[in-house]
Amino acid sequence: MGKRRDGREAAIQFLFNRDINKELGPDDFDTFFSICITPAGAKKFAKELLSGMLDNLEEIDKKLEPELENFELPRLSTIDRNVLRLATYEMFYLDDAPPIVCINEAIEISKRFGTEDSGGFVNGVLDKMKDKLDRPLR
Repeated sequence: MGKRRDGREAAIQFLFNRDINKELGPDDFDTFFSICITPAGAKKFAKELLSGMLDNLEEIDKKLEPELENFELPRLSTIDRNVLRLATYEMFYLDDAPPIVCINEAIEISKRFGTEDSGGFVNGVLDKMKDKLDRPLR
């Protein structure tokens, strides 16, 4: 795996912990990443992703909620919810990776950490999200 995939996975692990302990925030990154077995470059990328995502969380959730037909964001599994949030952040707020790459990464991460249905669910939601982008998909 590459540095970026490792960083995304580390970010998802932090967000999973944050769902259990709501008080975790950017001040806790260094503590978390001191025990997280991830290469240094990936940790740096994870911290960047997390900082941006957490700063824009309310807006990200507003973008996601309309695309969750028959679901509510708080009722999604912790992994699915946070994978969707992270991918949405990358697709709408960063331009260093094409949206198609962000979607594929999210699918693979959700398959690894989520349920057997997570990959298909994440794919369906993000596929609808990509239609709202105003930049090239590739």
